[in-house]
Amino acid sequence: MASLQTGERVIELEQVWAGYPKNPILQDINLTVHALDYIGIIGPNGGGKTTLFKVLLGLLSPQRGRVSILGQSPYKGRRYIGYVPQIIHFDQSFPISVWDVVQTGRLGKQRWGQRFNRQDRIIVEQSLVQVDLLDLQQRPVSELSGGQLQRVYIARALATEPQILLLDEPTANLDSRASQSIYDLLWELNQQITIVMISHDIGAISSHVKTVACLNRNLYYHGTNQITSAMLEKTYGGGMEAIVHQELPQRILAPHASTDDSENK
Repeated sequence: MASLQTGERVIELEQVWAGYPKNPILQDINLTVHALDYIGIIGPNGGGKTTLFKVLLGLLSPQRGRVSILGQSPYKGRRYIGYVPQIIHFDQSFPISVWDVVQTGRLGKQRWGQRFNRQDRIIVEQSLVQVDLLDLQQRPVSELSGGQLQRVYIARALATEPQILLLDEPTANLDSRASQSIYDLLWELNQQITIVMISHDIGAISSHVKTVACLNRNLYYHGTNQITSAMLEKTYGGGMEAIVHQELPQRILAPHASTDDSENK
């Protein structure tokens, strides 16, 4: 598929409801994602963020509404999506190398029983170069740091040759330095790939993405990376206070009860 031009529609959701038959998690979702957008999605647990990704990947059919990935159904359009899930479990004693993990991203491009070919190897190598891990290609993944391992999973997604990257909590359980490194990498990748990312790191996400969407069954999206008190109240309910510093990332704090109040309760 030819490279997309900035402004082209790559994801469209119109009045989408999805989830359980009697209890839809996503309710009347409307969202248009354009080529080279970089959207961060925040929201409480159970608000529908993972459900939204399942719908985009064609793993969950909406109860009503329309979903389009590059003009196709999610089932057909997911071949253009590279997905990095939140938690990946594997046997630490299993002797698999960085190269082998990234190469699994090519399996969806193979016919049944077909061996990896020269083109596959070129793409795997390019993917490792993009995440700056080519020199670790033969290292067992069990010996990697958390930040390096996350780069491996991003490289595996890149090996699918995606037009869109979906990432679920890519900096979860990483320290601040490793998280910043991942955010820097994603910013570079966004020069060529559309990115939609789920995160609980509200302060950091508004500093790194282009736009923010708030999701709690309903979606609130205003095409900006500014997180307002009104958006937070709609998404998280009352009790959230937005504090913006001029030189520091925006932080979200819940007001603390005083000692006297807590003792009287």
